[in-house]
Amino acid sequence: MKFDNRAQIPGRVRRRLAVGATAAVMGVTAVLGGSLATAAHADATAPLTGIILGVGANESQRVVSWYSSVGTAQVVQVAPTSEIHKGQFPKHAVTFPAAVAANVVNGGYNGHATVDGLKQNTAYSYRVGVQGNWSPTYSFRTQKFKGDFDFLFFGDPQIGSSGDLAKDGAGWQDTLNVALAANPKAELLVSGGDQVESANTETHWNAFLAPDKLRQYPWAATIGNHDVGGKAYEQHFWTPNTDRSAPYYNGDATTRSGGDYWYIYKGVLFIDLNSNAYAAGSDAAHISYVTNVIKSHGGEAKYTVLVYHHSIYSPASHANDGDNQQRRKDFPTAFSNLGVDLVLQGHDHSYSRSYVIKNGQKSNQNEKPGAAEVAQGPGGVIYVTANSASGSKYYDITAPDTTKDPNYGPDPLNPNSHWANSVENQEHVRTYVKVQVRGDKLVVENLRSGTCAAPNAAVELGQESWCGPKSGAGPAQPVGSKVDKVVIHLYDGGDDHGHGDHGHGDHGHGDDDHGHGHDDHGHGNGHGKETDDVSPVSAEAAWLQ
Repeated sequence: MKFDNRAQIPGRVRRRLAVGATAAVMGVTAVLGGSLATAAHADATAPLTGIILGVGANESQRVVSWYSSVGTAQVVQVAPTSEIHKGQFPKHAVTFPAAVAANVVNGGYNGHATVDGLKQNTAYSYRVGVQGNWSPTYSFRTQKFKGDFDFLFFGDPQIGSSGDLAKDGAGWQDTLNVALAANPKAELLVSGGDQVESANTETHWNAFLAPDKLRQYPWAATIGNHDVGGKAYEQHFWTPNTDRSAPYYNGDATTRSGGDYWYIYKGVLFIDLNSNAYAAGSDAAHISYVTNVIKSHGGEAKYTVLVYHHSIYSPASHANDGDNQQRRKDFPTAFSNLGVDLVLQGHDHSYSRSYVIKNGQKSNQNEKPGAAEVAQGPGGVIYVTANSASGSKYYDITAPDTTKDPNYGPDPLNPNSHWANSVENQEHVRTYVKVQVRGDKLVVENLRSGTCAAPNAAVELGQESWCGPKSGAGPAQPVGSKVDKVVIHLYDGGDDHGHGDHGHGDHGHGDDDHGHGHDDHGHGNGHGKETDDVSPVSAEAAWLQ
């Protein structure tokens, strides 16, 4: 096989490796339930921390990023796991040279390297450093490069926000363990932003980066409002096809991190935006970026998924923030016109799933709250907001308040909910979102990764006075149970979306599985079985929360 190093050094000689038909796992790794467990064999003096596996520009790439105490030349060494013997890499293991730069704050250095030329259905092992001073060895597995796949979406770990770093980290670790034990073949871990509470506090980053799952599955980073204010975010996460032009920072490129970026994975065009910047023309710049990326690359993908931090159809504390009100004007019509299928958001520390929205309005007035199946139709977009993945902080669902925003009032079919949302849920338990990408549909599920018991920092510390469905009146549901599930039958009119044929289905009107349970936050009666149930601030204050 080939590892292509041209992305790092043009003209570099590529080394050839023989790969067996199956990955015999020896020495440093063992296959457990389809995932790869990691064992460390490293020089104890290796000055390397914060190693994380990131998403590449396509299925055959991964990006490895890390921190180092020295600025000397470093590499990522990679070999098929089947060729690792007694913890030793083969002599012909491929090395990918790293770009190493001095950290802006906290001293030290950050490095990253793009691992290219990976083959499908193959287990790989890798380590970072130099001869005689290697990091522990970690492993990951590629899947087929075409066809169906699942990815997981995580909202706001915000490690450090409860005030107890250990409890926040334990909740985050547990959510990753639960999610990947249930979905060992998930291919991407997608971030909703706010990895940490304080952008320049390295102990927060260390706790976020502690789980080894972040070295085994690629993390597709998103920048949140707590990740800005310094350069730590982009030092920890190198992202592909990234544009850090001034408009994406409100012109303040010296203090903000991130940028907009895109990648294509198995027929899905993912576009990630730095939604922290929205004023001074930044929203127009983001829309221009999305437009140009879809114009240039939409034909290479079947679906388009946008990811950014600030939930425009927020059901909770940020529902009527000034910046969200502005985005509700700026984004939806553009996204409909561009054929976006799914928008994934964070920031609100609660779960919501919108109705099918076209041009900023409910597409089908007859779509029922909590419908288990929906038909997208031309220009239809689903917006999903993820709850806390760590349990460090939750926001309660708020009642629609037209005195704050007259255009974001109650749902005529469920006046306790905001008009845009089919499902709104808060139980003060950790959750994550699973997205299944199929040939003619997307399936979105919100799944519980915890209960009211520890680790659940905000509840443990008494920062929340209740926990469980029906504002705590119902018992906490089991780990792995569904809060919400919807099958999105995608529109089959290729001209409107520009990404191929979509299957088309009828609108469902819900069943006991969707459990959107608006009574969970004390606004009325729920519609699902309990086992499946599912104060405004200013824009300036929202920036700090």
